[in-house]
Amino acid sequence: MNVIFIIGIFIALFQFLLLLNKRSKSLPDFILAVWMLSIGIHLLSTNFYHLGYWEKYPHLIGITAPLPLLYGPLLYLYVSHSLKNEKRLSKFDYLHFIPTVFSYAYLSRFYFFYSAAEKRMIDSGEMDDFQTFSIILLGGIILSGIAYSIIAYRQLNKYTILIDNNFSNSESINLNWLKSLIWGVGILFLVITVLVITKDLLGIDFAFNPDIIIYSTMILGILLLGYFGIRHQNIFTDNIIVETTSKESYYKSGLKEDQAKMIHHRLLQIMEKEKPYLKPKLSLTNLAYLVDTSPNHLSQIINQFEQQNFNDFVNQYRVEEFIHLATENDQYSYLALALEAGFNSKSTFNKLFKKQKGMTPSQFLAQKRA
Repeated sequence: MNVIFIIGIFIALFQFLLLLNKRSKSLPDFILAVWMLSIGIHLLSTNFYHLGYWEKYPHLIGITAPLPLLYGPLLYLYVSHSLKNEKRLSKFDYLHFIPTVFSYAYLSRFYFFYSAAEKRMIDSGEMDDFQTFSIILLGGIILSGIAYSIIAYRQLNKYTILIDNNFSNSESINLNWLKSLIWGVGILFLVITVLVITKDLLGIDFAFNPDIIIYSTMILGILLLGYFGIRHQNIFTDNIIVETTSKESYYKSGLKEDQAKMIHHRLLQIMEKEKPYLKPKLSLTNLAYLVDTSPNHLSQIINQFEQQNFNDFVNQYRVEEFIHLATENDQYSYLALALEAGFNSKSTFNKLFKKQKGMTPSQFLAQKRA
């Protein structure tokens, strides 16, 4: 068990130092560095407990007990600010740390006014001071981890929709590792919940030490989180993302019906004549500039008149362009023609073609030529 803790402490603190020394640090890097430091200190304190140092040095008892309350908020803030391009936390972001601050404030009486002997007795259960608070704290930690995982996942889904509404080729904006991170943290807290309920509430003894599962999983998560976090670049650093108007809010947008029809007509003309979709990096902002309207109005028009998001709207033109090119130039490979039509990779082309036509490019062209 000691080896597991040493590995975890080393990885967490080493990655904390790597993040501090990372060039061009972003806000998510600082959030992740704080997270790694918190985990490293928590693991160090827990290892001291398993080695019996709390008995020798009772003033170490409970000094990191509220730290896991930070994990949920830090997960949410890391995901949230990985999807933005902000330089600092907002005043509302600090509200997420109130439970941790409150817990330390409540425990200050224990830290500063209890003797060493009294601390040993509380830790061994001979005194029931703070027993109720300990139960509440444990429940709060579990609920916080699960709740923030759900909130972070919903935030990520919101931005997945925004990506489709802003970019015609979103392959370079990969959010899958963030999804995996959220699932990993959520599953870890669910495992802790099951173990706590089984062991403490139902009184079932395990034939193994459940801490090994919990901390081994945590250490694996630290390793993967640090690896992806150090490689992380802010998703929208080089991309402008527009918070497009929801369908329910269209009537508030100020766009009159006649004006909307005129912009829609101009949009279709530009798509047919200028073929902006041939540019792989075409975005909602780029196209709005060509159509001479705002990105929000353009998104509204595409949704209202075409019943599609921006990504599907642009890629339907690329699919048709590919079909036209393939019909005229059967001596070229499908990939070459797809790239010429505005797609940026074979996998994206195949996925979107099948989405548009319900079959693969080769099946569709064979059927067309038959």
